Amino acid sequence: MALPRDISCETIMESVADGVFTVDLDWRITSFNRAAAEITGVPPHEALGRRCRDVFHSSICDGACVLRACIEQDMPLGNRSVFILRPDGCKVPVSISGAPLRDRRGRLMGGVETFRDLSALHLMRKQLDGQHTVEDIVTRGAAMIRLLGILPQVAASDAPVLVLGESGTGKELFARAIHNLSPRRGRPFVGVNCGALPEHLLESELFGYKAGAFTDARRDKPGRFALADDGTIFLDEIGDMPLPLQVKLLRVLQEKAYEPLGAVRPQAAPARVIAATNRDLERLAGEGGFRSDLYYRLNVVMLRLPALRERPEDIPLLLDHFVSQRNLLSGKDIEGVSEDVLHLLLRYPFPGNVRELENIIEYAFILCPRGFIQLEHLPEYLLGAHAPPAGPGLAAGGTVAAVAAGPRTMAAAKLAAAREALRRHGGRVMAACRELDISKDTLRRILKGGGAG
Repeated sequence: MALPRDISCETIMESVADGVFTVDLDWRITSFNRAAAEITGVPPHEALGRRCRDVFHSSICDGACVLRACIEQDMPLGNRSVFILRPDGCKVPVSISGAPLRDRRGRLMGGVETFRDLSALHLMRKQLDGQHTVEDIVTRGAAMIRLLGILPQVAASDAPVLVLGESGTGKELFARAIHNLSPRRGRPFVGVNCGALPEHLLESELFGYKAGAFTDARRDKPGRFALADDGTIFLDEIGDMPLPLQVKLLRVLQEKAYEPLGAVRPQAAPARVIAATNRDLERLAGEGGFRSDLYYRLNVVMLRLPALRERPEDIPLLLDHFVSQRNLLSGKDIEGVSEDVLHLLLRYPFPGNVRELENIIEYAFILCPRGFIQLEHLPEYLLGAHAPPAGPGLAAGGTVAAVAAGPRTMAAAKLAAAREALRRHGGRVMAACRELDISKDTLRRILKGGGAG
């Protein structure tokens, strides 16, 4: 259907809220609508005729240009999250989509790009982040907020605490928060994994031994209870503790004393005990796999942590939190995750819970040089059964399919990223190094050593 005579394409472009601009094959801007001027802070008369990279100063202008990819691949690409730099120095997060531009005869004449200002969304995320925080715990879920609300009172007491939750839900983080909020915060926090050691080694780790207690015991060795002193001892995976040791732990809780191996007199145990497990201790106690008297002695205060799949509203907060942490540790300036990455992660069930999400971001930081974390920066297992439906630029054989069949080791991931950067830049080494934020020597080692570097 033809447009009415009094409505032109220029009129439509000026009426839309998204920024729209077009470029010719020399990357010079040929049209620039009102919304584009408002978002970028560049008037249309100053943008026209200039190369787009000189106007936008985008985080992808140096190697991952969407318009260039659209034109080279002759297909539209959408929903890439990047940031642009305004003349006043302000970084503006935007979501961009692009497509090749052809004349009436079908000849390629340039490209068209639309972009949407995401500043309000990012501001909302930052306002949400930090509304409910204790130590490094961030949340906006009702169940977690209730737990955080009682932590100060729990921390102020000396009662044993039992923290329940699946692996990766943050049980040790809660234990440390209780310690740091308590009057014992200036004293040691000592942790031990009860499921990591066999029974005879675990006993000596917990309670220590005296010289001569066994053949190789040449001198006294203090156990974890002695090291904790009047601080806090964290017994992780308490459900895996052997039954004979459970008897000794029960005595510690009841009498505040224990006997090191080979000792002739008891030793005081003033430390506060916080235990944690991912097992159903009540069921284990009923089946005889865990002492019921120890269970009820530990279960004075019980904190049950929800799985991440039960609080998906926390995923954006945790993503921002982990990105900020990794930026500080790595010295990078990653802006966050793109919209398509966020949508994928919101649908993912996270069997590894918060720890898995943190590992995903750490992996993505290795592959993402700057700007926003994209789908191609994620571990390949995420881009299989849980990948979003194929859309523009994500059809079979596109980015998602390529990554899904990609490397399985960190070294192979580095090698693949290096080769892909060189391919995008036509073999120009320095351009690839700038995109990857590495030196020429590092790139050479990666290519020579199959990823080592």
